[in-house]
Amino acid sequence: MDRIAEELERLRQNNQHRTIPNIESKSDGKIVVDGVEYINFASNDYLGISTKEDLRKEFLELNDSFLSSASARLLTGSSPEYNNLEKTLSDIFGKEKALIFNTGYQANLGVVSALIGKEDVVFSDKLNHASIIDGMLLSRGNFFRYKHLDYDNLENLLKKKRSEYKRALIISESVFSMDGDVADIDKLIELKNKYNCLLMIDEAHAFCSYGNTLAGESYGKDVDIITATLGKAVGSFGAFCVSNGQIISYLINKARSFIFSTSIPPINIAWSNWLLTEKKDYIKLQKRKLEHLVKAVHASLRLRGVDTPSKTHIIPLVIGDNEKTVKVSEKLKSMGYYIPAIRPPTVPEGTSRLRISLTSDCRLEDFEEVLSII
Repeated sequence: MDRIAEELERLRQNNQHRTIPNIESKSDGKIVVDGVEYINFASNDYLGISTKEDLRKEFLELNDSFLSSASARLLTGSSPEYNNLEKTLSDIFGKEKALIFNTGYQANLGVVSALIGKEDVVFSDKLNHASIIDGMLLSRGNFFRYKHLDYDNLENLLKKKRSEYKRALIISESVFSMDGDVADIDKLIELKNKYNCLLMIDEAHAFCSYGNTLAGESYGKDVDIITATLGKAVGSFGAFCVSNGQIISYLINKARSFIFSTSIPPINIAWSNWLLTEKKDYIKLQKRKLEHLVKAVHASLRLRGVDTPSKTHIIPLVIGDNEKTVKVSEKLKSMGYYIPAIRPPTVPEGTSRLRISLTSDCRLEDFEEVLSII
C-alpha cells in the first residue's frame, strides 16, 4: 500500500492525477458538472445524437427489446437485433461480415491479439490508441512502432523485418484521436500489398463523422480489417469489426474479449441499428452540420495564425507543460467552457494539451471565444 500511496502522490506532484468528474446531465452542446452548466467542448458525441430527447422517445415507442442479454453471445447472449445490426454495418462498409464487440477497446484488443501469434508481427503507427498497443502486448507476437504518419519509416521497417515473420499486420487509425490528423490510407494499401501484409484501420473517430461516406476513410478501398465504435458519432454503445467472412469467423473463435464477455443488451443494439437505418438521413444531416462547422473553425484558426496538425473535428491546442495545461483548463472552466486537460500517458510527455472536440451542436462563436481567452 505504501507504493500505491507513493505513486498517487507522484501523480499529484506531476499534475497527472485524475478524478472522475461528477457529471449530472448533458444536453445539446452543454454539460452540467457539480451543479454548474458549461459549454461542452469535450464530447465524442460528434453528431449530438445521444442528447436528442425526441429521438429517444420515438425509438422507445417503437421498440421493446430486452434490457439485458445475460450471457455471452456464444451461449445465450445473441438475438435477432445483433444479426440485423451486423448486416447493416457490413453493408455500410461494403464488407462480407461484421462482428460486434462491447467497446472499441475490446474490439481492438480482441482483433489484434487473436490475429497475431508468436511467429507474427505488427507494424503500428506510434500514436495509435492504447487498445491497439495492449492488443500487441497480449498477442505474444513481435511489433514495431513506426514514426507517426511517416511511411518512409514504415517501409524501412518492412524492408528490414517483414521477411522474418509469417503473418504481418499494419495498423493505423484513420483520424487520430488526440491530434485530429489523418492517415494516408492509399499509401498504407500500397505498402501492405508490396510487403504481403494485412491492413487494419481503426475508424473510431471517422465513422459517421468524417470522409465522403458514413464509413470514414476506408470505404471501397483494399483494407482487410476495419474497427470502429458505436459510442461516438452514432451516440450509442458498443463497437465492431468488419472484414471478410473468414476473418470474422476466426475472431468468433479466437478473440477472447468477444468470447468471454457478456454481450450488450439487445435494446442498445436495436437503438444503433435504428439510427443507422431508419434515421440514416438524420445522421447525414448532422454530419453536414458538423462539416460546415469544421470548415469555419479551421478558417478561423488560419486567420489567427494558429498552427495545428488537425484537418478534422478534433482540434489539439498543445501547451506542453502539465501544470500550465491544467491552469488554462481551469481558467476556461471558470468562464463557462468545459475542456479538460489531456496529459500523459494519454499523450506523449511534453505535449499536454486542450483537446477541443467539435460536435454538430457546437457554435463557431463559442470556439472563437475560447481561442480569445487562451
